[in-house]
Amino acid sequence: MSFSDRRIRVLVAKPGLDGHDRGAKVIAAAFRDAGFEVIYTGLHQTPEMVAAAAVQEDADVVAMSVLSGAHMTLFPRVRELLDREGMEHVLLTGGGIIPGEDAAALGELGVGRIFGPGTATTDAIEYVRDWFAEREDPY
Repeated sequence: MSFSDRRIRVLVAKPGLDGHDRGAKVIAAAFRDAGFEVIYTGLHQTPEMVAAAAVQEDADVVAMSVLSGAHMTLFPRVRELLDREGMEHVLLTGGGIIPGEDAAALGELGVGRIFGPGTATTDAIEYVRDWFAEREDPY
């Protein structure tokens, strides 16, 4: 089966102590409605729990919602754990209240695009679809 013959598996995660999960639920529903297979971890996940769930669920994408201000700790830690588990191929992306300079720094650490408040869900869907299509093996 080629990449294009299967649904994109997205793990939506809400790491840290922040209890505001409306955005995570909105993007999870939007991804589901776009035809993605979505796994939502729920609130208060540790980076270790997020990475373990991504491995267990064989996720293509990990989309994290971080509103706590801990984005410069949480995203790099999840990236490190995914890489350690042989999941370098997984797209780590997300959203939250993250300054542009921090988003750029995260990008240099292997994190994908960061989506801020008010971003249309269609932007995130298109980004994930484009990323997934670029991975498709031409052979």
